[in-house]
Amino acid sequence: MDEHLDPATRDLLARDERVFIHQSLSTPCLNAIDGADGIWLTDLAGRRIMDFHGNSVHQVGYGHPRVIGAVKRQLDALPFCPRRYTNETAVALAERLCAVAPDGLDKCLLAPGGTSAIGMALKLVRYVTGRHKTLSMWDAFHGASLDAISIGGEALFRRGVGPLLTGTEHIPPPSWGRDYFGDAQTGERFWAEYVEYVLSVQGDVGAVIAEPMRWTTVEAPSPAFWRFVRASCDRHGALLVFDEIPSALGRSGHMFVCQAIGVTPDILVIGKGLGGAVFPMAAVLTRAEYDRVGDVALGHYTHEKSPVGCAAAMATLDVIEEEGLMDGARALGEHAMTRMRDMAGRHEVIDDVRGMGLHLGIALGDALGSASDAAERVLYHSLGEGLSYKIGGGSVLTLCPPLTITRSELDEALDIVERGIAVLS
Repeated sequence: MDEHLDPATRDLLARDERVFIHQSLSTPCLNAIDGADGIWLTDLAGRRIMDFHGNSVHQVGYGHPRVIGAVKRQLDALPFCPRRYTNETAVALAERLCAVAPDGLDKCLLAPGGTSAIGMALKLVRYVTGRHKTLSMWDAFHGASLDAISIGGEALFRRGVGPLLTGTEHIPPPSWGRDYFGDAQTGERFWAEYVEYVLSVQGDVGAVIAEPMRWTTVEAPSPAFWRFVRASCDRHGALLVFDEIPSALGRSGHMFVCQAIGVTPDILVIGKGLGGAVFPMAAVLTRAEYDRVGDVALGHYTHEKSPVGCAAAMATLDVIEEEGLMDGARALGEHAMTRMRDMAGRHEVIDDVRGMGLHLGIALGDALGSASDAAERVLYHSLGEGLSYKIGGGSVLTLCPPLTITRSELDEALDIVERGIAVLS
C-alpha cells in the first residue's frame, strides 16, 4: 500500500472506512478500483491488476460485450418485474438452466444471491423430508446469513455470533481423513463411512450439504467417494445438496462439477458467475417430484425473476458455450498443472499442487517456517507485481482466473507466483 497508493486513493479509502461498518475481508480495503475489463482491474492510479480472485463471479471476464449488450437491451425493454408476474427472459433462463443441468433436475427457483439460494434449499429439504437436521463440514462456506453460517463451518463467520440453527451437525472435511491416515484413498473411505455411520445412527438427517469440490482449498474428492455418499443418502432418506455457487458454470471444464464426478445431487445450488460479473443472480435446481409445496413461500424475493439479471445470465451461458470456454478451461488447466508441478520440483516450500479446470491451488508447507506466513508473503509480493488472488485454508494459494484468459496471460501470472515463492528462500 505504501508503494502503490496515491493521495486520491488514500482519500477514498479513508472515506470508505468512515462510512462503512468495519468487517473482516471487506472494510478497511487495500485499494480502490476505477475500472474492470476482461481479466484486469484498474485502480485509481491507473495501475492494472490481473484478477485471479474475482469473488468467483468472473467466468466470462469483466465487461464482456455480449453480457453488457444483453443487459442494456433488457433495460430498454423491461427493467423490472414485480412478484405475481412473470416475463419471457426469466422463463427462458429457467428453461435453459434445467436443460444444461444434470438429468433429473427439472425444476428451478431464481434468487438474488447465493446465500438466499442456500436458504431456499434448506427450506425445501425440510418440506420434502419432514426433517430439519443437516450434515455438513467444518471449514465449509455456504454464505454469510445466520442460516447459511449454521451449516457452514468457518470460524470467521460463526465465532461469537450466538445461537445458530439447531440440528446442524458437522463432520471434518475429507482432507482430514487423508491427513490423519496418510493417504487420500484411505482417508476418503474413512470419511465416507463416517457419513454412513452418522446417517444410520441419527436416522433423521434431512440432507447432506457439501461442496463437491472444496473451494477454498481446491480439493476434489474422487467420484467413488461421492458415489458412496450418494448411496448413503438414498439408504437413509436424506437429500444430497451440492453447493456449486462458486464452482459451477464451466470453471471445472464442465458446466457443473457434479457432471465431472458423475454424481447428481437432489438439489443443486448455483450463483456468483451466473450474473456475468454484472448482476447478482443465483438459482436452485431440483427434481420435479419435489415441487410439492406451492402453498408456502420458499424464497419470495423482490428480484426473484429480474429481467435484467436473467438477461445477463442468458448471455453468460451463451458465451460459455459458444466461445468454447469449458474446453479452454480444461486445456489451460492441464497446462497450468504441468507448470505448477515443475514449480513444485524447484521449490521445497510447495507441499502440493492441485486443480480442476481453471481453479488451481498451490499448497505451501512449513519447510521455510510457518506455511501461513509464507503464503501471505507470496500473496503480497504478487499484489506488488499486479496479480490478485486468495489464500485458502491458511496456506493454499488459490488461482481462479476468468475463463477468457489467454495462455500467455496465464503464464505471466504463474511467473509472478513463482518469483514470490523464490523470494522466500
